[in-house]
Amino acid sequence: MEPTVELTVAGPATGRGPVTVGVPWPRGALPDPAQLGLRDARGNTIRLQARALDRWPDCSVRWVLLDWQAEAGAGPYTLSAGGPIPAAGSVVRVAVVGGIVTVETGPARFELGVGSAFPFRSATVGGGSAVDADRTRFLVEHETGRVFSPVIETAEVEEPGPVRVQVCLRGQLEAADGRRAEPLGDFVARLHFFAGSATVRFDLTIRNPERAEHPGGLWDLGDPGSLFLKDASLTVALPVGAGEPVVRCSPEVDAPFEQIAGPLELYQDSSGGENWKSVNHINCDREIPVRFRGYHLRTGGQERTGLRATPAVVVTRGVYSVGTTMPWFWQNFPKTIEATGDTLTLRLFPRQSAAAHELQGGEQKTHTFSVSLGEADPTAALTWFREPARAAAPPAWYCAAGVVPYLTPRADDPNADYLALVDAAVEGPDTFDRKREVIDEFGWRHFGDIYGDHEAVYHAGPGPMVSHYNNQYDPVAGFGYQYLRGGDARWLRHMDELAAHVADIDIYHTDRDKSAYNHGLFWHTYHYAPADTATHRSYPRALRQLKGMPGLDPDDPKAKASRAAYALGGGPGNEQNYTTGLVLHHYLTGSAASRETAVELARWVIDMDDGRRTVFRWLAGGDTGLASQSRDPGYHGPGRGSGNSLAALLDGHRLTGDPAFLAKADQLVRRCIHPADDVPARNLLDVENRWFYTMFLHSLGRYLDYKAERGELDETYAYARASLLHYARWMADHERPYLERPEILEYPNETWAAQDMRKSEVFRHAARHASGAEKTRFRERTEFFFRDSVARLRGFETRTLSRPVVLLLSLGYGHAHLQKHPNDSAPPPAVEVTDFGTPERFVPQKVRALARFKKLVAIGGAVFAAGVVLVALFLLRRQ
Repeated sequence: MEPTVELTVAGPATGRGPVTVGVPWPRGALPDPAQLGLRDARGNTIRLQARALDRWPDCSVRWVLLDWQAEAGAGPYTLSAGGPIPAAGSVVRVAVVGGIVTVETGPARFELGVGSAFPFRSATVGGGSAVDADRTRFLVEHETGRVFSPVIETAEVEEPGPVRVQVCLRGQLEAADGRRAEPLGDFVARLHFFAGSATVRFDLTIRNPERAEHPGGLWDLGDPGSLFLKDASLTVALPVGAGEPVVRCSPEVDAPFEQIAGPLELYQDSSGGENWKSVNHINCDREIPVRFRGYHLRTGGQERTGLRATPAVVVTRGVYSVGTTMPWFWQNFPKTIEATGDTLTLRLFPRQSAAAHELQGGEQKTHTFSVSLGEADPTAALTWFREPARAAAPPAWYCAAGVVPYLTPRADDPNADYLALVDAAVEGPDTFDRKREVIDEFGWRHFGDIYGDHEAVYHAGPGPMVSHYNNQYDPVAGFGYQYLRGGDARWLRHMDELAAHVADIDIYHTDRDKSAYNHGLFWHTYHYAPADTATHRSYPRALRQLKGMPGLDPDDPKAKASRAAYALGGGPGNEQNYTTGLVLHHYLTGSAASRETAVELARWVIDMDDGRRTVFRWLAGGDTGLASQSRDPGYHGPGRGSGNSLAALLDGHRLTGDPAFLAKADQLVRRCIHPADDVPARNLLDVENRWFYTMFLHSLGRYLDYKAERGELDETYAYARASLLHYARWMADHERPYLERPEILEYPNETWAAQDMRKSEVFRHAARHASGAEKTRFRERTEFFFRDSVARLRGFETRTLSRPVVLLLSLGYGHAHLQKHPNDSAPPPAVEVTDFGTPERFVPQKVRALARFKKLVAIGGAVFAAGVVLVALFLLRRQ
């Protein structure tokens, strides 16, 4: 029987619109995505676009990206692999000639590309021009008043249709007046065109490619590398014609469209929440530039106000119309929509703001919005873009596909106490949505991130302490796992929002700094200290002086410890590198940005370890060790840094197939662990300094899974397997729950209970590679640490703080699989290896370079001394 899967769609209650979704397939079940066909609940055939995002080693499809036009109430849809089903309806066609891309959707025709105006060279609907090309433009104004516009340098068709065409435009922001000037910044625009529609969705990114100066390793707003914008806006003008323009506006999702008299300005100044004037919004001048709560809507000399706008606005004149909407409008404040005469303007960085908009060095911001042109019913068309529809497969299908190993449907998980801890993120009084409101984690730079409330437990100030989470321990992945297990759309929403934030704000998008930092992921806000003007870049200048930071007592021991640890500052580092959630987000949604970011972070691992990119290359070659160090530069054993680097390299290889990623992963495995390691000498029971070795062992389990999936049961597989078992045996003899020995912990809190779940994960992986009594013992340890972690965490009133919840989102879900498949085993190596040699100590490039420098100095000193002696002898002989 042909494989089939039922897809449900959640979206607007009326009309029709586009749907994009990634669906996994079991190994061997789908050789070619062209075999897929789609029918609605009435049996009607639906035109389907299908592209393989990933393939299994046997070349069958692992993930397929689907696009179709859904109708309200037409689902559920049935997706089958029995062969393509002929379907009627519009198609979108694309052609590229000389760098110019032509897209025909049926009702509309667009031209865009290299050297042409942005966004369109031309746009026609019904055979006539849909816009006034001379007055339709995107402009960016610097704080000095200089105006810049996009110059398109490349145009690439990323999705060729027939249901959706995606075109990616890249270029620079050049001076609009033609006078010579350095480019203001970079831009990337992905435009989505849909069959049968004259509405275009934009994903528009503005990037500051400069490096930050970060003096002293501190990353504050106001850095010399920052870019200050007065305004960035898209204006679309209707063709000149007869009749008076008519403006219709729906300011909020549930508000009806109403006709507006006179010019319109809808400006969202702040989040509209109770804490709208939070210190979270401090700028480089230490001011909070929001002026009022929510938004104002000004029309024809009148003004009304509201809290949170998600507007849709349409301007019509005769047969011509233009409309726009933005799904995350209020969340990404400040924002403005204006309708003046026959033009519609969307201000992404609006001039109405009380202060300039600062893009830090290496920072970018992507805005997603839609523009409709000449639609027969523009208000109906915009509805599907204001609240995009979501399609989903059943949890049982996601889990059975095997794309996330050991995933079990939530309904089949007997561990209710574990599930209750996980659900705190979306249920109860302390959800992640509620946490956002505490510090007003909104605005274009903050929206999507998680409030690090666990860092505020010692805060003594009058207001909440601001701390940003920056995807520590990969909640993007955790949200995805929980969505796949249970189908609750709230998990996917959190995943979408955080993935977008990480890709824009938490990554250092520059090539102009040192390789250790370029394209890296910034750490979360430093422990127990306010973010202040460092925003999402970890290290604020004010912490050194402990000045101007409410609630931080300079005499408090924790404050002193923070100040001492901050003495050297820092930047992006390998111990804060999480890619797996971005990979899963790409597969679930087709997000090109998530894919690019994951690959960027994987490449960062290789680049930071490349000794040819450092100043020490003149003294010593070889690897820097920056990809494998953890806690201190001298430790290159199993650790957080090496574990995160290993996971990122596996993700990079899966996304690209580039053998360099897997080769580097093999190298790190051999560098950081050995089957004959003297484990006690690693001092792994020094919990404060070595707890993270379990992160590497967990990644090592993933590495073995990936090698097994690819059928690479080679000598490297045997080496890694033997190493995992070697450390698991030591753990079984020595590891206890962290909180059994609170005296060895600086802060014996709820996080340690959650971190114990990693031990359960390591034993679960080890049990799959063990046999006989050892397998039984590892399974028992898996069960013990799972139960102990859950029980201890449930005993803390602070169990709903962000960090322990995030940990359990990604840890522990595989336990239900073990309970259901207790004898599950991994394949043994295909080669027998009895001698792996002896462990070798890795020496970082810097250490080798300094040693050589000292030798050169010593040699130079000896040569100098010998010269002095010869001169002295010569002078003595002259006397």
